Amino acid sequence: MSQTDTLGILSEEWRRRAATLRRYGGDAPAAALDACAAELDAALHRQDHAILTLTEAAEESGYSASHLGRLVREGTIPNAGRPGAPRIALKDLPLKARGARADGDETGLADSPSLPQVANAEVVRSIIERGRR
Repeated sequence: MSQTDTLGILSEEWRRRAATLRRYGGDAPAAALDACAAELDAALHRQDHAILTLTEAAEESGYSASHLGRLVREGTIPNAGRPGAPRIALKDLPLKARGARADGDETGLADSPSLPQVANAEVVRSIIERGRR
C-alpha cells in the first residue's frame, strides 16, 4: 500500500469521525475534521500530479538520475515530459527500499525533537475540546 493510499484512508477516517461527532451535536469539531480531510485530499491531489525532473526524482526516490532515465527510456516508467527532456510524475516514481529501523520508525520523525509524539485519539480529543470553548 502506497503512502498516498494510507493517507487517503486517514482522510476517510476523519470524515467518518466527523459524521459521528455531528450525530452527537459536535458540529464545530466535525467541521474541523472535515476541513482537515479536505486539506489532506488537496495535498495528495497536488502530490499525485507533481512532475519531477530526473534530478528531482532521484533525490525523492533514492535511485540515480541515470537509472531513472533508463527506466523511462525502457518504458518501465511513463515519460511525463517529452523526448530529450524526460520527466517523471511523482505518482509513478519508484522508491528505493530503505532499511527499517530497530524502533520500527521508517520516517525518522521520531528523532525530531520539534515533533511531539501524538496519537490520533489525542488529536481528535484536542479538536473536540477546542470546539467546546
